[in-house]
This record gives sequence, structure tokens and C-alpha cells, in this order.
Amino acid sequence: MTKRILITGAGSGFGRDASFALAARGHDVIASTETETQAERLRKEHQNITVEKLDITSADVAKAESWEIDVLINNAGVAQTGPLADIPIDLVRGTFEVNVFGTLNLTQRVLPGMVRRGNGRVIIVSSIAGVRGAAGFGPYSMTKHSLEAMGKILRKELLPLGVDVAILNPGPYATGFNDRMVKTMWEWYDESATTAAVSEMYDWMRGPVDAGQMDPREVVEAMVELVEARSTPENTFVPIDIIDQLEANET
Repeated sequence: MTKRILITGAGSGFGRDASFALAARGHDVIASTETETQAERLRKEHQNITVEKLDITSADVAKAESWEIDVLINNAGVAQTGPLADIPIDLVRGTFEVNVFGTLNLTQRVLPGMVRRGNGRVIIVSSIAGVRGAAGFGPYSMTKHSLEAMGKILRKELLPLGVDVAILNPGPYATGFNDRMVKTMWEWYDESATTAAVSEMYDWMRGPVDAGQMDPREVVEAMVELVEARSTPENTFVPIDIIDQLEANET
């Protein structure tokens, strides 16, 4: 059955590849990007996808109210790393503004149509960081923990109304996102900061990025499955044994 799907953060990574995969399966895809430059590039890459510039922290979100979306994939997000004892609070606020408040704002614009029709699905792209915190990844992990709560509560609230909510939790995948995330702390960190041994922290953070990233096609396949499934679990971890892997590495 063909579905009308809105996916955010489609300028690169999971969002871009999932847009292509879903369109190839015959779905009506609206791929949204943060900037018009990203949108223009995506339009050139794929002619069978509707591309919209939709910055989820701006008034752009009002566009979605009239699109009659069957499935919303909340994929857009930003990352910020560094020791919580020192990070400028405005950087933490900015991360929440995109990952949490922007995601909820857009979801609120799409939900009335789903509820009115008594049918719909919202997929929230969280992370393994949403259930496991790690030194150095505090700002990002805090927002993903918030998305976990958001998804679980929305699932309980909306299920009686015919709307399904699912959470996707990827591990480290080679889209470039993790590489950029690890470097963000050096955009602000200096020697006057409180936290000691920051070089050791950075080396630890960089380890999974340098050696442990996986093929993002696995996440794209999980997105497609969640879109087309008759029902969904509350959380989908990719790979399925990621928590076991992390626990094994810690022992």
C-alpha cells in the first residue's frame, strides 16, 4: 500500500538514503532539508521525490499541516559533544532546540490529520545514546533520552486514536554524522576548562568512530520496515544486539 511519507533531515545520511529507498518502493515521499541549498541538490539527485526546505526550528513547520502525511519520520538532528562541566549552556540549549523542541513542534503539526483520519505512524529516530549515556557525549545523549520519553508517551497517548509511534535506535553508522559530532567539542573547548584529562576523553570518543562504524544500509532497511509494518515494537535497535555489544566492550 502506497503511503505519503514526510522524512526530515533528508539532505544527507539516513534521511537521504531512506527517501530514495522508500520512493523506489512506490511510496509518495516528501524529503525535507534544513536549507534550500540542500533541497536543490536533492532535487537534482532524484526526480521522483518531492523536496521541501523545512527547517524544523522555524516557521517552515507550518507547511506540513496541509500535506496529509501517513508516516512522519523524525530524522533531523544535530550533535554536540564535550564535558558537561564546561560546555557553554547555549550549545546545550541549541541541541535541544533542534532534536527535541523542533521534533515535537513538527509532530504536533502533522498529528491532527492523522487523528482525524484515525490512522498514521510517527517514527522517531533516537540513538543508542538515548538509552546509554557515555562520557563526552552528554549534550547529544540528553536530547536522545528526551526523545525516548517523548516517543514512549506519545505511543501510549495516541494508540487509542489509531496513530502508532515507534522509536528507532541506531548504533554507530558511517554516514559522516558521528565523525562531525566527535569534533564539535573542539569548536569551543580551551585550556581554561574545568575537566581534566580531556585528551583521553577525546581519544575514547573517537574510538568507535574510527573503528566501529557500520554500513548505514542496515538502518535504512529498518526505516523501510517500520514504515511498511502492520504494527511496530516500541523500540527497534540497529543492530539488534547493539546493547549486548556495548556491554561486552565494557567488561
